[in-house]
Amino acid sequence: MADFTWTLDADGVAVITWDVPGKSMNVMSMEAFAELDALIDKALADEGVKGVIITSGKKDFAGGMDLNVLAGMQAGGAQAIFDGVMKMHGVLRKIELAGMDFRTKKGGKPIVSVLPGTALGIGLELPLATHRIFAADNAKAKIGLPEIMVGIFPGGGGTTRVSRKLGAMMAAPFLLEGKLSDPVAAKAAGLIDEVMPANRIMDRAKDWVLNAKEADLVKPWDAKGYKMPGGAPYHPAGFMTFVGASAMVHAKTQGVYPAAKALLSAVYEGALVPFDQALKIEARQFTSVLLNPSSSAMIRSLFINKEALEKGANRPDVPDQSVKRLGVLGAGMMGAGIAYVAANAGIEVVLIDASQEGADRGRAHSESLLDKGVKRGKVTPAKKEEVLGRITATTDYARLAGVDLIVEAVFEDPKVKAEVTKKAEGAAGEGAVFATNTSTLPITGLARASVRPDRFIGIHFFSPVDKMMLVEIIRGRETGDLAVARALDFVRQIRKTPIVVNDARFFYANRCIIPYINEGIRMVAEGVSPALIENAAKLVGMPLGPLQLVDETSIELGVKIAKATKAAMGSDYPDEAVDKVLFWMADQGRMGRKNNAGFYAYSDKGERLEIWEGLARKYPLDKVQPSLADVQHRLLFAQVLEAVRALEDGVLTDIREGDVGAILGWGFAPWSGGPFSWLDMIGAGAALKLCRELTAQFGHRFEAPALLREMAEAGETFYARFGAGKQAA
Repeated sequence: MADFTWTLDADGVAVITWDVPGKSMNVMSMEAFAELDALIDKALADEGVKGVIITSGKKDFAGGMDLNVLAGMQAGGAQAIFDGVMKMHGVLRKIELAGMDFRTKKGGKPIVSVLPGTALGIGLELPLATHRIFAADNAKAKIGLPEIMVGIFPGGGGTTRVSRKLGAMMAAPFLLEGKLSDPVAAKAAGLIDEVMPANRIMDRAKDWVLNAKEADLVKPWDAKGYKMPGGAPYHPAGFMTFVGASAMVHAKTQGVYPAAKALLSAVYEGALVPFDQALKIEARQFTSVLLNPSSSAMIRSLFINKEALEKGANRPDVPDQSVKRLGVLGAGMMGAGIAYVAANAGIEVVLIDASQEGADRGRAHSESLLDKGVKRGKVTPAKKEEVLGRITATTDYARLAGVDLIVEAVFEDPKVKAEVTKKAEGAAGEGAVFATNTSTLPITGLARASVRPDRFIGIHFFSPVDKMMLVEIIRGRETGDLAVARALDFVRQIRKTPIVVNDARFFYANRCIIPYINEGIRMVAEGVSPALIENAAKLVGMPLGPLQLVDETSIELGVKIAKATKAAMGSDYPDEAVDKVLFWMADQGRMGRKNNAGFYAYSDKGERLEIWEGLARKYPLDKVQPSLADVQHRLLFAQVLEAVRALEDGVLTDIREGDVGAILGWGFAPWSGGPFSWLDMIGAGAALKLCRELTAQFGHRFEAPALLREMAEAGETFYARFGAGKQAA
């Protein structure tokens, strides 16, 4: 079956409908481009065709290019990528020129696009090549070019057309930040042309096609005397714009994301030449980015692997376990956040707290978030009441009767968790699965309080729940497949990305992020400049330096975790040097951002200022500071080696989950594609050499795990050995 089909009405208007068989969202392939090309040729050659409408047979227009196609193009090398991209440009340029004789400005046929809903990536680049874009007034629709978010940039003409349509400055949010807009905002920005009710849009598009003038078919950049809005690079105003854009790109990317720099180069160089030459420049830059290991890794982790996990790549083979009614124990920030995302996804929620006041406060958290949505125009008052109507705030455990899943989010105290587990299981009945939202406590130990350990599981949400996309599902020693499947299906319902790991202290995410924080604190105690530590982290792509991160998560929490871990591990506990710093900070009353005093100083309004000056008095700077590379290697390897140990220990069973979880869970250098992708990028042999150097200089914590040594000796890569869903032995 074809992706594009054709109809021709009695008035001579052809409708080309994009409707990829077997998919809920249209995605573009090279075969589909060839189909579209043939239909455009047919329309231009047929004298009976007065014009063309390109639309979708689905509720949305398109989700973009199938990135699996791009991944396949990479295997063919630079020429294959460039030729493939230029073929796409050729089809889109054919639509844009529409058979017009530019000497006489006659002979062209109007070609328009009608967007019923979301139009992303090539799903917007195709409409941008048409002569007019009509969008349905659909508040849920997203219109934009999000390619930069997965390590590439709009390479189907979007970079060239949007920058020439809006000017470099106005185009920057859409190109460099991947900003998505609803149709009304997209029209206001100049991305699309008309917005109207869905039931009128096809009639309006047809009317425009039948009444279009020759001048309507000439894009601004094809018209004589075209000048780039805001000025081209050699124009005084344009010069300042591009200088500012270059500074902005470097500030946001710290030089580690190749796509943003290549995009800016394509816009800058393309603005100096005619349009068709600019498309070639865009294609060359896109080819370069697609061959960059960073972009390849980001595409694999943030699209291919992420999508596979969200579709249940590691889901047990049991029937659908979707959740209709959810119980949440504890109405603090975590419990309230879980209640909100569940109710927002259409799930009935029973939110229980020790007091009615606490339960009501938890429900009020959802109301506050919804009010913000109403204020921004993202949520209607009716939708707000509908979501709030799904949340029952109570102290009565009997209300849990008949729930499918219980998520416990009370204090990180095994005794408290055991108490509520028994009460909730007794009230809910045998059909419920019980999940504990814990970030550090082993699930198998907590499951001892359960009468049904096969239905006891860990679900670790990250804070704030409404914004963080990762959910870590932890399988205890006795957790059964049904519990895993229900947890996965619940995470799918609330539209987040799950990873499934086996039980161990700190699981996977915290197991890796705690050494990162500890390494930063340890360097402070050694006399390394805190500014060097923080900036080294950001320059290697971490969103927050380790000192800022511990401020954000709370020094008080760090102290509690340290004490609990030491009590559990005894003589095996490794971090006395780090504890001395943390405990001293706590003694000074510096608990982090929550009380406006941590490793950083804060204003009375809670704004983060400079590193706290008292730190230098307690831990004076060493006269000889380490190199930037040494600090970065310490911070990266502290995380990466722990990820390898988690794989080696069987906590992690799929490196796709390791990479996706690292990026979404704690922001591990997204440009790298995750810890395993980064090790493949530098090579196991090079990693082993660095481990030996770090171990000799800084201690045994940097010793390479046996698995890494084995892979270095064999010349293996992680994705060759464990990729594409291959389970670790």
